[in-house]
Amino acid sequence: MVQLIVGKKGKGKTKQLLDKVNSEIKEISGNIVYLDKSTKHMYELNNKVRLIDVSQFMFENSSEFLGFVCGIISQDHDLQQMYFDSFLKIACLEGKDISDTVEKLEKISKMFEVDFVLSVSMDESELPAGMKEKVIISL
Repeated sequence: MVQLIVGKKGKGKTKQLLDKVNSEIKEISGNIVYLDKSTKHMYELNNKVRLIDVSQFMFENSSEFLGFVCGIISQDHDLQQMYFDSFLKIACLEGKDISDTVEKLEKISKMFEVDFVLSVSMDESELPAGMKEKVIISL
């Protein structure tokens, strides 16, 4: 399953994402990975959550990002959830249509039983039509 937390930049999406990941860690038995553009939020995350700073990796497009995500999944058979903060930035999708990438994440989710929660810096009204039902929080 892919879920979206949407809202313009500065509306509080990261706080919502951090709250969600920290509450989920108590509920699930598997592992959680949190992808971010820096290590800025390291101390706000539960220490059981694996934080990956993607700025160290040289993605040039969303396909390379998806390959990176699949690589993480292949290395952790207990992985249950992945959280993507600043999704548009880390997935190289700023100013682009996110539909194809989110649909591929949905297929990856079903295939490997990993849930994805994405923080997307867009108004709900700006989302492509098929993405609106995936929104869990709109700010």
